[in-house]
Amino acid sequence: MLYVLFFVLSIAAIGYFVFDFLYVKSNPEESHLPSTKLVGIIGLVVFIITLLFSVFLVKVGGQEVAVLVTPSGVNSTELTTGWHFVGPWNKVEYMDKTVWVYTFSNKQEEGAKPSADAIWCPTKDGIKMGFDISISWKISPLEASWIYENISEADGGPESRYRWIEDNIIRPNVASILPLTVSNYTPIEVYSSKRQDIQTSVYKRISSELLETYKLVVTKIDIREVFYNREYEQSITNKKLAEQEALRLIEVTKQREEMLKQETINKDIAIQKAMGESEALKIKGQSITNNPKIIQLEWINKWDGTLPHFMSGSSNGIMFNMNMDNNNK
Repeated sequence: MLYVLFFVLSIAAIGYFVFDFLYVKSNPEESHLPSTKLVGIIGLVVFIITLLFSVFLVKVGGQEVAVLVTPSGVNSTELTTGWHFVGPWNKVEYMDKTVWVYTFSNKQEEGAKPSADAIWCPTKDGIKMGFDISISWKISPLEASWIYENISEADGGPESRYRWIEDNIIRPNVASILPLTVSNYTPIEVYSSKRQDIQTSVYKRISSELLETYKLVVTKIDIREVFYNREYEQSITNKKLAEQEALRLIEVTKQREEMLKQETINKDIAIQKAMGESEALKIKGQSITNNPKIIQLEWINKWDGTLPHFMSGSSNGIMFNMNMDNNNK
């Protein structure tokens, strides 16, 4: 905005002097434009003031911190958000103080690198496991001058310093600290119950290391995914399948044992029932042999009240045929 104002006032001042020159040339008896003399003077003063401000005044944005490079070196006092008076013999370097995120991922094009870039770490049992992990970081605003002076950058634009920091500081430190932490846990712990503990431990160690050594602030670490290598994962799958098959066979065996027990019980019941019936028939046969009239008693007990057409008799008694038709009663 200040530069726009400077440009407008510059055009106005130049225009005034042009018109003033033309006016004086066409009116030799006049030395200046009579009605705009004061305006021209005011415009010239404002122009000079604006020029001085544009040269000496710099603005630092809300997401920036500025480093002042003087002829004698880097000033240790950072320029924070707002307007600052800076001599034209000094150079102002603006640095981003927002949060950057560096991601390690096992999927191509998902992380900071175009290829698969997960971190592989040996566990307590020597089994390697892969980690997709993201680290959020930023420069310490009050240490921007130290970072500018002491941490190298590669050529390639305003972001080159931060890319250099990620490739040469963030990445190696995470790749070093994470395996040291993971080596204290078993694969099952890493995969499930101790993931949060690992994440917290890595955050504490790396945030302390980067802040103390490089003046970088780690705001967050996220372990997004944990996975086994293919061979180990296949062995786990085979083991689980074998366990499930064993459990299935155990269940089938139990079912068959129960069926066998039930069949034995049914067989015992049938045997006992047959023995009971056989014993009952034996007793009944002996009773008939000892007392033949039992047959007649059985017949009477089973008679339904209807007279039969024919009756048979025996030497012990005679029963007559009472052929009576109910219609002749």
